[in-house]
Amino acid sequence: MRKLSVAAVLVLSLTLAATLATAGGFRGEPGGWIGPGPFAGNDTGGIIAWSPEIDPIYRDIAADHCAAYNKVAEITSAHRWYGDYIAFRCHFPRGYDPRKWMLYGPPLRALN
Repeated sequence: MRKLSVAAVLVLSLTLAATLATAGGFRGEPGGWIGPGPFAGNDTGGIIAWSPEIDPIYRDIAADHCAAYNKVAEITSAHRWYGDYIAFRCHFPRGYDPRKWMLYGPPLRALN
């Protein structure tokens, strides 16, 4: 069995890294192998592409996204088949008072 030199291994790894970078890699960037990303959203809500891997955690993904805007997530539609999306909206929790939030901070837990 032949051993590769350190230079050959370095050249092979740089070639692989350059190939992944130009193709968009596995992250779903434009020109990538997978296509568009499985998530899109802003401060009013968003959509998550459904897959069996996402099914147990889509509520957590929506909650984490809305928490960045100090809002809570509400799932508006969940169609569980390939090619469809789970939609959610972000809104302020019930009893939201911006003056209290400025003085005391957001509540520890907000429920819908």
